[in-house]
Amino acid sequence: MRNAIEQLPASRIREVANAGLGRSDVLAFWFGESDEVTPTEVREAAARSLMQGETFYSHNLGLAELRHGLATYCSALHRPVDVDRIAVTSAGVTALMLAMQMLAGAGDEVVVVVPVWPNLTAQPAILGANVRRVALRPGADGAWALDLDALLAAVTPATRVLLVNAPNNPTGWTLTRAEQQAVLDHCRKTGTWIVADEVYERVWFGAGRAAPSFLDLADADDRLVVAQSFSKTFLMTGWRLGWLVLPSGHLDAVGKLIEFNSSCAPVFVQRGALAALALEAAFVPGLVERLRQGRDLLVEGLQGLPGVRVARPDGGMYAFFRVEGQHDSLAFAKHLVAAHGLGLAPGVAFGAEAEGWLRWCFATRDPARLVEGLARLAQALDL
Repeated sequence: MRNAIEQLPASRIREVANAGLGRSDVLAFWFGESDEVTPTEVREAAARSLMQGETFYSHNLGLAELRHGLATYCSALHRPVDVDRIAVTSAGVTALMLAMQMLAGAGDEVVVVVPVWPNLTAQPAILGANVRRVALRPGADGAWALDLDALLAAVTPATRVLLVNAPNNPTGWTLTRAEQQAVLDHCRKTGTWIVADEVYERVWFGAGRAAPSFLDLADADDRLVVAQSFSKTFLMTGWRLGWLVLPSGHLDAVGKLIEFNSSCAPVFVQRGALAALALEAAFVPGLVERLRQGRDLLVEGLQGLPGVRVARPDGGMYAFFRVEGQHDSLAFAKHLVAAHGLGLAPGVAFGAEAEGWLRWCFATRDPARLVEGLARLAQALDL
């Protein structure tokens, strides 16, 4: 086995979850998904496709009608995006891996803004790239922020790829429009590719329908690849469907990579995605409002606990918080499961920069679960 694979850390989130799976008394907030099921119309569209016998291969890049639908969807949120820049992928994480396979190889330098979902730092490492980390920093109020000068200094002409996830999992941090422009201008000068993981762009509580996106600023030929997913916005985590927005002229290259990775996305899943896009205007605002209410309930509850440090996130579906005196997040998360039936993700799962912190997913259809979770945390803290 390759040394790079042996050195990959196992998922600390799974380690905590495995300690609590099968227990009916555990309130699980460890994974990044809502407990709401996929909308009925989406499930019915996929079922019809299966019953009609659509069980064969599709085009490497996805169904033509879905690609056109995604081009329309992206164009309504950002600057116009032509269909010849859209590739459908089997999951958002696959979209990110395809982007990395297309751009980075052994010995290439990849700069990643951290803390971040561990898959994003693991993917370039799997390919043999050299990963450099630029850390966000938490303020006294628990809000994480970027040192823009430090990031720009880290990205040089030797940097092949800059990887940014914003809104960020786990911190909720996102780039401002001015920061995005500065990063884009700098990467144009250094010749660096930007890979933007924007899967949480619609899970956004600020002004507008979506979080600031590099697609709002970039030209069609800029060295920018944006990875997206149906998982969060349309409650389709288990469906494993995503897409890429690529620069003009790069579709054939990613089509070859899709062939060698997964061949294509399942047709019935793509039919479900078409139904999801048709629902977007009626469905997404309500989902975001439910998430906003869950965020406010949870963050206000956490802020009311002595010794807890947390900020209200502008995007994403997580409260990221720290408990005074707790420095081993994995051990603390395991204790919360074992002794109090509260399932959270340890901060160390997202990198050493987040050690001591905990991530709590507030995407639940039942606010009472959050209230009970807060009571269990208070009990654990002897409050």
